[in-house]
Amino acid sequence: MKKSVLFAAALVAVTAANAQTGEITSNRGENWLSQDGDWGLTFDATPFLNYAGNLFNNTSGNNIGQGFTYNNNMFAIQGKKLVDANTAYRGMLRIGFGSDKATSLVGIIPTATPPPFPEVVVEDAETTSNFDLVIGGGLEKRVGSSRVVGVYGGEAYIMLSSEKTTYDWGNAVTGDNPVQSNPFDAQPGRRTEVKRGSMFGFGLGAFVGVEWFCAPKISLSGEYRWGLMLSSRGFDNTSYEGWDPTAANNAGAVRTWDIEGPTGKTNTFSLDTGVSGASVGINFYFQ
Repeated sequence: MKKSVLFAAALVAVTAANAQTGEITSNRGENWLSQDGDWGLTFDATPFLNYAGNLFNNTSGNNIGQGFTYNNNMFAIQGKKLVDANTAYRGMLRIGFGSDKATSLVGIIPTATPPPFPEVVVEDAETTSNFDLVIGGGLEKRVGSSRVVGVYGGEAYIMLSSEKTTYDWGNAVTGDNPVQSNPFDAQPGRRTEVKRGSMFGFGLGAFVGVEWFCAPKISLSGEYRWGLMLSSRGFDNTSYEGWDPTAANNAGAVRTWDIEGPTGKTNTFSLDTGVSGASVGINFYFQ
């Protein structure tokens, strides 16, 4: 009877210890660990680690991996909400957009009226813009009550991306500049716009890792991920312009047209670890 009572007491003690959070305090009485109801924010630590490595050996080639990446350099901010001692809901978000413009100076195409002197130049411009969106969520289970906490769980997310390139030519298409040759492909005109097919992706994954609380409510985390990814990208669409000498009763006029291409539709399936296999994060918890 006495042994049974002691065993039951020990079992209760172990269970209680496994469910505790926030019981370790600093010398100033601050809680080191996350607690029930805390909000957490996770930042990718890869850029900081790469910078530190480059700083110490005076190079720019250090790279520990792609951080919170699963496909196509998908860096994202992560957050979580602790609903009890051992469970947290987590989510990720990435909203990115950008634009890049390259210009070059070209001479004016000779016309029936010669250009003024000194020779005037105009600009050809190529502008590429892109948009990326990642939204994800999952469930995290937490094990342990010391400064080292184990985490595991699953997550799902969707990705959307698009890209467009526009061309602004300094010399207009005219009878003196019919643009019979294309600098990019075999079309009889020149490009004015290329829209890459929109990409849609869906992923499911599992993760396992640890958190080490290095300061009150601040931890470093490392996770290993494994999962599947399904993605699909539609056809590109390219717009052209060129001179049609038979238009307007053979007086000639600018003609525009669209074609699908040069890149066709693609579908991708993969079942693997993330691009880098593991991720390193910095976590901040607050009530």
